Amino acid sequence: MRRNTQTDRLEAGRDWEKIRGRGRTDGDLAGRPKSWREILGRGADLGGRLLYPPRCPVCDQVMRLCWPGICPGCMRTLKYVTGPKCFRCGRALDREEQEYCRDCRSRPHRYIRGRALYEYRSAAPSLYRFKYGGRREYAAFFGEEMAFYLGDFIRQAAPQALVPVPMYPAKERRRGYNQAALLAGELGKRLDIPVYADLVRRIRNTRPLKELNPEERLNNLKKAFILRENGVKLETAMIVDDIYTTGTTVDQVALALEAGGVRNVYFVALAIGAGL
Repeated sequence: MRRNTQTDRLEAGRDWEKIRGRGRTDGDLAGRPKSWREILGRGADLGGRLLYPPRCPVCDQVMRLCWPGICPGCMRTLKYVTGPKCFRCGRALDREEQEYCRDCRSRPHRYIRGRALYEYRSAAPSLYRFKYGGRREYAAFFGEEMAFYLGDFIRQAAPQALVPVPMYPAKERRRGYNQAALLAGELGKRLDIPVYADLVRRIRNTRPLKELNPEERLNNLKKAFILRENGVKLETAMIVDDIYTTGTTVDQVALALEAGGVRNVYFVALAIGAGL
């Protein structure tokens, strides 16, 4: 039933009334509060929205209080990955009879399977602001979207933990946050899955991957990640990242997890690039 509903919504595009009511329960802004704690929580939430009005993750304009995370006019801007997908990485394919994209046919990956939500080009301006422009508040909307549309895939993989791709510590301090960790936190909260943000550590300050070709990316990221010594034993883990391009980053994080005994590694990403 959930799969049919998800498919219908993907084909029809965003429906304003459905999105406005998505995930709302009697304990949310709609409905009668059940306790003083809920009343105080709602007041704090409303006060926060008045002092720091949320911005639309697409156009970055300040939104009205009644809008649930995105402007009505921006609902069709972000394009979902739909239609035939690569069996391994989830990239959109041109033909139904294809099983793998060219990248996954040409080289093996360390992960079992992955999925992404948006086509990268449609989300690129928003991702840039989320990643480099301090718009950490976008994570709530993006996390809700990922949980809703990729939730079935995540539940079927049954990860014991979500593992965000780590940033180099000095770079994270300058930026003030790790966007992958914010996404993982929102996903974990909505799907009730533990988030191990410190399980993997980035020990090399690598060059920005957008400046490199696939071979340079691989050399750039070799031995960039290690597993922390914290005694966590996992059978299955899911890596969370903001953008999937060639899969090099996910593969290197998967290698670090495998070194710690993780046997099954999957990934989800907010956006994925076009076929290579």
